[in-house]
Amino acid sequence: MQILVVEDDLRIASFLAKGIAAEGYGVSVAHDAEQAIEVLDVVDADLSLVLLDLGLPGSDGLELLGKIRGRDTRIPVLIVTARQSTTDKVSGLDAGATDYITKPFAFDELLARIRAALRNAGQETSTVLTVGDLSYDMITKQATRAGQTLDLSPKEWALLEMFMRNPNQILSRVQILNRVWDYGFDPGSNIVDVYVGYLRRKLNRPGLPALIHTVRGAGYRLLARAKDG
Repeated sequence: MQILVVEDDLRIASFLAKGIAAEGYGVSVAHDAEQAIEVLDVVDADLSLVLLDLGLPGSDGLELLGKIRGRDTRIPVLIVTARQSTTDKVSGLDAGATDYITKPFAFDELLARIRAALRNAGQETSTVLTVGDLSYDMITKQATRAGQTLDLSPKEWALLEMFMRNPNQILSRVQILNRVWDYGFDPGSNIVDVYVGYLRRKLNRPGLPALIHTVRGAGYRLLARAKDG
């Protein structure tokens, strides 16, 4: 699941991104409305939820909310703002926000609201992905292969979800980097190869065929019907 954080305060944006990523979600960050639209064009179909500040430079958050709703009426949008008046809350909810959270907030409560919004989102009919003998619950962050529990790190959860959402498809390193890490992350980094290696080793089980395969010069893919070798 990919979450877009739209927040102009660099400290708060970093805090939110790190905390959400630690829960296994993919995170993209934008600091103004223009950058948010650019990120939306990149993540698009993979986007599951938006956290939106109202006090953005150059364009009010409600204007951006209108643009998001113009693209997708179903995606959950949680307003996270310092504006606490009833008038502001009513305006935000009437404009199409799924929820309205005021600063300061308890991070555990924010996570609970995110989980609730994802459960209630119209586009999600199930929180469990299944590919062959591989199963992953996107809400509880529990994964199993052939009934055996997989002990994964947050980034490995995010990687696994991306592969399972796109079985048999070749995913390039740039695609993985943009969706699992951060929009604008250093494209020269080998972090994708490192973490795919971690995930591949954890998915491997004695007597079972490999699931993630390297496609030379193109990237990686998860075979829905794993083969020997």
